Amino acid sequence: MVQLIVGKKGKGKTKQLLDRVNSQIKEISGNIVYLDKSTKHMYELNNKVRLVDVSQCMVENSGEFLGFVSGIISQDHDLQQMYFDSFLKIACLKDEDLVATIEKLEKLSKNFEVDFILSISLDEEELPADLKDKVIVSL
Repeated sequence: MVQLIVGKKGKGKTKQLLDRVNSQIKEISGNIVYLDKSTKHMYELNNKVRLVDVSQCMVENSGEFLGFVSGIISQDHDLQQMYFDSFLKIACLKDEDLVATIEKLEKLSKNFEVDFILSISLDEEELPADLKDKVIVSL
């Protein structure tokens, strides 16, 4: 399943994401990966969460990002959840289709039973209609 935390920059999406990941680590039995554009939040995450700084991995477009995510999934059979902070930036989605990328994540989620929670710097009204049912927090 793909879930979205949406709101303009500076509204508190990252705090929501961090609170959610830190509470989930106690409730699930599998592994959690947190993808971000830097290591800035390293000390705010539980040490059982694997933090990946995507900016260091030479991801240049959404296709490469999806391949990168698939690689992470393929090497960890116990992976249960992935959190994406600053999703538009780390997935290189400036001018590309957000809906198509999220649909591909939905397919990965179903195939590998991994939940994706994304923070997106858009207001709920700015989201395409296809994605509004995935919103769990709107700030």
